[in-house]
Amino acid sequence: MKIYHNINDFKPVKNAVVTIGTFDGVHIGHRKIIATLCELAKQTGGETVILTFFPHPRMILHPEDQDIKLITTIDEKAQLLEGLGIDHLIVTPFSRDFSNLSALEYIHDVLVARIGVKKIVIGYDHRFGKDRKGGLEDLQRLSKEFEYDVIEIPEQDINDVAVSSTKIREALLSDQIALANQYLGYPFFISGKVIRGDQIGRQIGYPTANILVGETYKLIPADGIFAVTVNVGDKLYQGMAYIGHRPTINGMTRNIEVNIFDFDHDIYEQTIRINFHHFVRSDFKFESLDELKLQLAKDRLDVLKLLS
Repeated sequence: MKIYHNINDFKPVKNAVVTIGTFDGVHIGHRKIIATLCELAKQTGGETVILTFFPHPRMILHPEDQDIKLITTIDEKAQLLEGLGIDHLIVTPFSRDFSNLSALEYIHDVLVARIGVKKIVIGYDHRFGKDRKGGLEDLQRLSKEFEYDVIEIPEQDINDVAVSSTKIREALLSDQIALANQYLGYPFFISGKVIRGDQIGRQIGYPTANILVGETYKLIPADGIFAVTVNVGDKLYQGMAYIGHRPTINGMTRNIEVNIFDFDHDIYEQTIRINFHHFVRSDFKFESLDELKLQLAKDRLDVLKLLS
């Protein structure tokens, strides 16, 4: 998959089959649209093109809202889309100027002139352009003039999936990892660099890799213990992850740590991926490290059962 961080770098391709959206999470609802996109490209000998945006439009249009969290970073989104067989991903820098394009300017200047759209796959409720006034009806009205076909994903098809990025965010923030994964179609994951911690986990027999997530907008699930798998290089391990403020030692910062089972390698400064499969328990304060150690032994058994 080719990635373009400026639409001006994209050269129109033969029989471009296009869809547009933020695609946060690349969940099962998005995948219905993407499957249609890929099938149409196969039928016409065309190439698939996804036009997405970064920063997320809400970050630009509502800068006062500092609580915007996204399921996937732009790099994670690209990885997922590449795995679905997309040919071209255009990451358009979203700005107020871009948001002020009229529906006609959006269709002619962006989709036709820049991308060379021949078929566009769009949800029945997709909105675009200034004040989100553009929509399916505008695309259909201008299709003959600009010589492209519009393929609508109807309301029934989208509602049958009954999933949205908002529902997934809510599930992740309320301990419902299994439900979020059901909506996503894959385990929610966090990628980050392994940094040095204070070695308390090692002292009690449960060494952890402390994870630094570089993107502040990345959504982090609710505090607690989780059954996870961990990608380290090209190998996959089982483990248990912890998210929280470490109340037993009066911690001040929110940490993301993972105890990787049957693993004893130096991975400082490496980037690893934690795949969240099940929520195990909430975070709470223990009276001592010995009490915490006993609980972690129970947690490990629970995790192994959940991952078996």
